[in-house]
Amino acid sequence: MNGHPQYPELGLWATIHKETGKFIGRCGLLPWTIQGQYDIEVAYTIAEECWGQGLGTEAAEALLNYGFEKLNLTRLICLIDKENIASQKVAKKIGMLFEKEVQDEMGPFLVYSTMR
Repeated sequence: MNGHPQYPELGLWATIHKETGKFIGRCGLLPWTIQGQYDIEVAYTIAEECWGQGLGTEAAEALLNYGFEKLNLTRLICLIDKENIASQKVAKKIGMLFEKEVQDEMGPFLVYSTMR
């Protein structure tokens, strides 16, 4: 409820299904430093039983708009597992482009980004 400890306007929030009122995941904006560059990630996770309904895209688009319009951010990213084709499609749907592949202690992941 209070956002990220260092950045209260950022963090992960409950994702509630509008029609049912059911908790179906989390979404938000998260700060990261990747290869020395500070960025804000559009992050979301949706319960598997809700996949394929466009809810990830809806959440990601709302976060993108919040970041650009309310927080006046100029760049947003998505960090996506190489195997997660559905999230790669969501990133593209909200106007992000593939930027690079990065490796960390958890393994490889893809960076998608967009600027306003």
